[in-house]
Amino acid sequence: MSEYLRTALDLAAVGVPVLPLRAGKLPFGNCPACAGSACGDRPHMKRAGACVCPAPCHGWAAATADTAVLTSQSWAPAWREAGAVAYHPGGAGLTVVDLDNAAAVAWARATLPSTRTVSTTRGEHWIYRGAMRSRNAVRPDVDIKSSMSYARWLGPGVGRMTDLPDAVRALAVTEPAAARSTPVVITVPAPVGGGECRHRVPAYLERGIAMAEQHITAASSAIHTTVYRTFLAVLSTHGRCGCLTDAHIARLFTAAQAKGESPRDCADAWANARAALGV
Repeated sequence: MSEYLRTALDLAAVGVPVLPLRAGKLPFGNCPACAGSACGDRPHMKRAGACVCPAPCHGWAAATADTAVLTSQSWAPAWREAGAVAYHPGGAGLTVVDLDNAAAVAWARATLPSTRTVSTTRGEHWIYRGAMRSRNAVRPDVDIKSSMSYARWLGPGVGRMTDLPDAVRALAVTEPAAARSTPVVITVPAPVGGGECRHRVPAYLERGIAMAEQHITAASSAIHTTVYRTFLAVLSTHGRCGCLTDAHIARLFTAAQAKGESPRDCADAWANARAALGV
């Protein structure tokens, strides 16, 4: 048994979904469509734990804590050639803030609540308890790896793991200015008790929900990001005055599920948007 498979089985025993990585930190493609990087190492995954391959074979969607799968003959060649072990942080209920150099580490120490840290080749991984949407380049040399992402296993780390703070969730609300092709402006209304309801007439809310549905339905890519941002926009405008009803939320969830999101994906996106805005 290889050292990487042994490490993977140890992690799986405590419920951490794992997968082998090739040299260069790339996942193995375990079906003909993905073999030899034929898919560009970017499989089109509809939702957590599913991809368009005959089985979840590639990247974070292949991560599993099922020892029967990890030790199966179909995975044996990958373990023989593996150069590292990766895990799916979101699947383990974790979020990794990947700090790529000393400057990023210094920023984190000055900005984020302390938590468990793991040394990397160039910087550190800060690991928090709680899952969220992943996003790269939330600021220079800082990535967030959680749901729909994988991180290299570099050991258990040091320090006490703490709960995922709002400061980390807020990093993923918008992309950094340099990475945006179209600016997205989200206006957060005044806290509860400060000012009048902005709706004035029911048509204002109805128009907002209809526009949100249309925005989700029209998305042709980045569905997860589109759904989250749309939920965020709806909550920022209508989330503090008590006018949103279960029927309105159901309409948004229905539109998202029609684009391939699962009910769990919708619930997570809604909860994360609420947490980001504090509503």
